[in-house]
Amino acid sequence: MKNRRSFLKTACKPLVLAALSIPVLEACSSEETPNNPIIGSSSNETPTEPLVINISDGNFADLLSVGGWINYTAKNILLIRISEAEVRAFDNSCPHQGNRDRWSLNGAKFECGYHNNSYSTECSGSLTCYTTTLEDTILTVTF
Repeated sequence: MKNRRSFLKTACKPLVLAALSIPVLEACSSEETPNNPIIGSSSNETPTEPLVINISDGNFADLLSVGGWINYTAKNILLIRISEAEVRAFDNSCPHQGNRDRWSLNGAKFECGYHNNSYSTECSGSLTCYTTTLEDTILTVTF
């Protein structure tokens, strides 16, 4: 009985992975090419007008120091302070399944908390990157 249980524990994982290998690997890859969603009239709509943020406001205080970041869900963007002179802004829709609310930062990558997919904080990655300008504490994001 003990040998059978041990066999099933070690044999089941490879069998399941073999049966599902390609769909699982494709569905949960880290750097997927994003699909451009059709923007409707829902609350998940990306703004079209430039967004002006005073980062000295308490809600954005994490952006005052290099490495600080926030998920600004009200405007569907991820913001990260790259240097004293640069803040980057990304659409916070996960390219994998479009989730917006469970992001974390791990080094130089954003991680979606739903499937642990990670995306670069470089503007050349899979997340849509927006143009930003920073003058003193005033950040302007252009969509």
